[in-house]
Amino acid sequence: MSVIAYIPNQEGIIKKAGFELASFAAALAENMGQQATAVVLGPMAAEEMKKLGQYGIAKVMHDANESFGLLDNRATAKALAAASAEASVVVLAHNNEGKGVAPRLAVRLQAGYVSAISGLPSSVEPFVVNKVVFTGKAIGHASINTEKKVITLSFNSFGLHEKVVDVAIEAFNSGCSASDFALSVQQTLKVTGKVLLSEAEIVVSGGRGMKSPDNWGAIEELANLLGAATACSRPVSDEGWRPHGEHVGQTGKIIAPNLYFAFGISGAIQHLGGVSGSKVIVAVNKDPEAPIFEAADYGIVGDALKVLPEFIEAVKELKKSH
Repeated sequence: MSVIAYIPNQEGIIKKAGFELASFAAALAENMGQQATAVVLGPMAAEEMKKLGQYGIAKVMHDANESFGLLDNRATAKALAAASAEASVVVLAHNNEGKGVAPRLAVRLQAGYVSAISGLPSSVEPFVVNKVVFTGKAIGHASINTEKKVITLSFNSFGLHEKVVDVAIEAFNSGCSASDFALSVQQTLKVTGKVLLSEAEIVVSGGRGMKSPDNWGAIEELANLLGAATACSRPVSDEGWRPHGEHVGQTGKIIAPNLYFAFGISGAIQHLGGVSGSKVIVAVNKDPEAPIFEAADYGIVGDALKVLPEFIEAVKELKKSH
């Protein structure tokens, strides 16, 4: 038996979420006395796949069919089911693809399924996993009693843990044919020159306390200085101040950066539900009773428009000294 990690990639490049999955699968396999195996779908160079060996993956199963680049959830679920004949646990990233593939895969494997887990199981016999519930206010414990198990791992919940092993790459025929790929791509629009919100280690976010879209230059300046992504609260995107793609919260994007700045955000429960996975939250709000301060690790009571310039100057001075 083995622990299977489905490694997401973008045009043949493994991102941090993929290496985090590899780290998690290796640690879980060790706890269960099994082997950690990765599945890669779509074209990818052997040298790129070998990087997974740095995080404990001893075997990579690779189907190079370029049609997997279409991200057809049904085809991906079929391929993973074929790869998981000898698997006890299959772990996917809790991203848009993982959310679409994992339930389909669980049905194919007749497996128990838990989404958005936050770390290694507290017990492997019985198999009990933990996940954040009630918008970050509690930890839930879920037991999976089926022989095979499918789980998705929340981004940035486990981290990267190096464990260098020799990795064997095996060609794998998933059995997917042209008829399995029902999607077609008509147009691809790519964002360039910006840090992607879903992959950002640092996020600088603003709310209605920024008072006007004309004041957003300071948010962008701080983000540029820190190599961060920009985000916003729902009222800001609803007003058209910022694009909806930057909206974070339960009704927007759920993120888990290492550092999250919230300028002028009061902290509605829906917003906190989308950012509670952040390692450190820094909040700036002129209302000392704002709910955001209950979730923040560091808080400043003050006008965001006055505090932001001071943040920017402090970062500039720090960068000069280094």
